Amino acid sequence: MAAQVDGNMGKKTQDRGAALARTGAATQAVLDVMAKLRAPVGGCPWDTEQTFATIAPYTIEEAYEVADAIERADMPALKEELGDLLFQVAFHARMAEEVGAFDFADVAQALADKMVERHPHVFGAEGDNRTAEQQTVAWETLKAEKRAAKGASLLDDVPMALPALMRAEKLTKRAARINFDWPAPEPVLEKLEEELAELKEARAAGDQEHIAEEMGDILFVMANLARKLKVDPEEALRRANAKFTRRFQHIERRLAEQGRAGPQPLDEMEALWLEAKRAERG
Repeated sequence: MAAQVDGNMGKKTQDRGAALARTGAATQAVLDVMAKLRAPVGGCPWDTEQTFATIAPYTIEEAYEVADAIERADMPALKEELGDLLFQVAFHARMAEEVGAFDFADVAQALADKMVERHPHVFGAEGDNRTAEQQTVAWETLKAEKRAAKGASLLDDVPMALPALMRAEKLTKRAARINFDWPAPEPVLEKLEEELAELKEARAAGDQEHIAEEMGDILFVMANLARKLKVDPEEALRRANAKFTRRFQHIERRLAEQGRAGPQPLDEMEALWLEAKRAERG
């Protein structure tokens, strides 16, 4: 029995060693490609011209493409998009290395250290039986303590680069930690009606700047309402976008079948829209 156990442990060690070697080789290959692309001599002119600021939009775009692949449950696409996102990390790390700030290994090690610090129930001397909700609370408490130690605002580290709708939801979530929040969705719905009334007033006055301000207030309240209803506003809007795309393309197909192109009577297109809606609902 002891020999069998030793044999199993030896195999697991070998398997782990092979996996580490494979991962290390693949990671190094990415870093080597990135270094070559950024080489002042013999590199790619486009890559060598890039900065953190010019690459940032691509990083955001790749993150959304990962989310899209997940939404479509497309595993081959997810593998590819995760690779593209990893390349963005390698790109930023390479640029930082060139100016002596940090390198890819620093990024990876800092991540590992942070995860260990934030999961003492897993990596501590004595584990506990935290639920996922308890771990979320503990994580947020630790981050709050660090912000307080720096004298930072509760809202300071909500990234400015987030999509506005997502950032609005996160801002209200942060404020709720010190009880600056409505107790239920109903008061938020009342606030939405108030903001809609103010938008109507702004339209009646013909004040475009005021109209834009009130539209912003409405969107902000909608993000807050989504949070109170436990709905991810970005995800909800992505689904709405996909639904609109499907139904509009149904209109295009049906018009093409009739040999029609360009602007068409609105009532006829609305009829086709309802046709697509009925088909989706069976």
